[in-house]
Amino acid sequence: MKEKLAGTLLLCALVPLMIIGYLLIVIVGTFGKVSRVRQGVRALDHFVNATLFNGYAWESVSSHAWREREKKWAKIVIRITDCFQKDHCKRANAREQAIIDLVLKKRLNEQTIGKQL
Repeated sequence: MKEKLAGTLLLCALVPLMIIGYLLIVIVGTFGKVSRVRQGVRALDHFVNATLFNGYAWESVSSHAWREREKKWAKIVIRITDCFQKDHCKRANAREQAIIDLVLKKRLNEQTIGKQL
């Protein structure tokens, strides 16, 4: 129960900040240096992967799509990204798979708030 309460309170604080961050990404990405917004876009990518695609929070949609490449949604993502960069999802997974393996090995994906030691 502590974890759910902490998560709810955290979301109440984070959502307005995320909206401001998104607007900043759009404005700076359109009129400023793209390098400034790259990390924000990467964070949004991971957020979308974790929430909409039920993936890992430390993995991009592209990498997740490559791991799940037999599923319909993943085939669509792979097809779309191939229009912009050939084998994008395969490359993303090659970059990120070692991180996924390490996080799972160290059990960093497990519950922390309210966990009994």
